[in-house]
Amino acid sequence: MKSFFFIVVTALFCLVNLNAQDVASYQKQVFEMDNGAMPYRILLPKDFDEQKQYPLILVLHGSGERGNDNESQLVHGSSLFLKDEVRENYPAIVVFPQCKANSSWAKVGYGGQLANREFTFYKKAKPTADMLLLEGLIKHLKEKYNINKDQMYVGGLSMGGMGTFELVRRNPRMFIAAFPICGGANPVIANKIKKTHWWVFHGDADEAVPPIYSTQMVNALQKVSSDVTYSLYPNVGHNSWDNAFAEAELLPWLFSISK
Repeated sequence: MKSFFFIVVTALFCLVNLNAQDVASYQKQVFEMDNGAMPYRILLPKDFDEQKQYPLILVLHGSGERGNDNESQLVHGSSLFLKDEVRENYPAIVVFPQCKANSSWAKVGYGGQLANREFTFYKKAKPTADMLLLEGLIKHLKEKYNINKDQMYVGGLSMGGMGTFELVRRNPRMFIAAFPICGGANPVIANKIKKTHWWVFHGDADEAVPPIYSTQMVNALQKVSSDVTYSLYPNVGHNSWDNAFAEAELLPWLFSISK
């Protein structure tokens, strides 16, 4: 029994150590601008070649991963891009920025209890400080790396899903495809963001961010003839990002789209 326990503990230790090593593949960086600083992690393709162009995948975390440790933002989704088959078949520059505590990617009003939470998505609000930093970071990445501007993608979960809609609204010609997860926005902006290709995800049992906010965005995008796909997962709560990042067609879909 003791030997079995030792084997299990050893295996778990190796697994944790391996995961830590894998996450370390995301280089720690900090972008600085006059109005502040933004930590971010960046994963460069295997055998990175400075002369070669690469797609950019930007992933925005949720409210629970805010801070300045430059680690928490990797909790959800980062493991997908570390898979050997993904790195071989879909080489890209992958970036996970981190939003400050008590801040957000987009200005959103909310009220009510968790099970009846209501959100107010503004048609055109002033950008948050972290949105301005995020846009500065993107400009910096485009200057530093040979990014294929025809293959720039953005996605995010919860607060990051809302930030995805907001970032595309503010930069409607920048991103060719976007994948907001359990987010939302004001349907009025649909016409402005219609040229981006969308795959929207939500769980139909989500009480933290009710699925109506994704549904109404999908309906609005369909009305303006935008290319939009909607995955509404039955009996799934707020953690629909687990389902979204497990979608076998997510990366093939992203990389099939180019300007």
